[in-house]
Amino acid sequence: MQRRLFLFGSLAAPLAQTVRAQATPDQIGVGMIGVGNRGAHTMRVAMEVPGVKMTALCDLKPDRLDKAATAAARDNPKTYTDYRKLLEDKNVQAVHIATPCDLHVEMALAALKAGKHIYLEKPAGIEPRSIRELVRAAKNAKTVLTVGQQMRSSAKTKAMVGHLREGIVGKIVMVKAQRHAGDDLPHDGPSADWFFDAKRSGDVIVEMSVHNLDVCNWCIGEYPERAAGFGGALVWPNDPPGRTNMDGYSLTYEYPGGAKLSYTQVFFHPNGMKNGGQYTLVYGTKGALDMDGGLYYPRERKPEPRKLWEAQPERGDQSHIAGFYDTIRKGSPNPADITVGASGALTAIMGREAIYQKRVTTWKEMGVEL
Repeated sequence: MQRRLFLFGSLAAPLAQTVRAQATPDQIGVGMIGVGNRGAHTMRVAMEVPGVKMTALCDLKPDRLDKAATAAARDNPKTYTDYRKLLEDKNVQAVHIATPCDLHVEMALAALKAGKHIYLEKPAGIEPRSIRELVRAAKNAKTVLTVGQQMRSSAKTKAMVGHLREGIVGKIVMVKAQRHAGDDLPHDGPSADWFFDAKRSGDVIVEMSVHNLDVCNWCIGEYPERAAGFGGALVWPNDPPGRTNMDGYSLTYEYPGGAKLSYTQVFFHPNGMKNGGQYTLVYGTKGALDMDGGLYYPRERKPEPRKLWEAQPERGDQSHIAGFYDTIRKGSPNPADITVGASGALTAIMGREAIYQKRVTTWKEMGVEL
């Protein structure tokens, strides 16, 4: 029941949730830890938020640091190669952590200890034990921690979840979702030194599909009870050399209320072939909802879909980051607090371990109280 209350309440202002935001000046000094592809993008988005001053930047690679410092020249940030030195900077009130996944928990714990507000890129963590430690620390902190599950800030997704809560499809019995791409990530790209190492990335299901699986949990309103699946490096085994992450897999989850989730992720869906890309379909006793198309299909012989959403420009990451700063300044509902971040990561880890261990895994064995 507690799990259901949280997920159902996360659509709007969370029920019985206390936002621990401290009074903050209009201008917030911000530090970026990690300014690679994602970090540099996040930095630019954050600088669009009124009152944000990019005070400090940190990265191990000098070329990235120089490029980011140039992009943030408006604010004349200090530069560091040791994130601990950035956390000692008294002019930094909030940090963005956009580093390889295996460093997320370590850096978030250090930032909480330093009294900083944190925007932590997904996933919240890649192993249950460290996630458990982060959950405990975040819930006891007086500062804000937001996880970068930016689909939680999509106006369309929130509207579609609202229709589900109103019972438009009846009882939810199944969700079908996928994340299909036409090619593998570049084998010599900027992320190649960690992305293909599952011990660093958590594998593609945790590094990427944590977004999609979080939306599925949100739709159903529960966390999964069991998971089973199969997968591997099917098209690119040992390519790049030493690769340990998958390029394709399929998963099935079962939820306490009886709903089932069928999920696939592949990198080898040819461009132009039908049924590619990402989608989430929710089936119920009264009909089905196409979350991405904003369409409702009643259970009739020849149903005419009902359009529930008019397409409009939307930047979920921009809304999400702005929401983080609103939580700090105004005490607004956190767009994705540690419970959202941890539950998404644990759902992905359940699926990963089901594939790795070739058995059914359970939520209970994750060992994390949310």
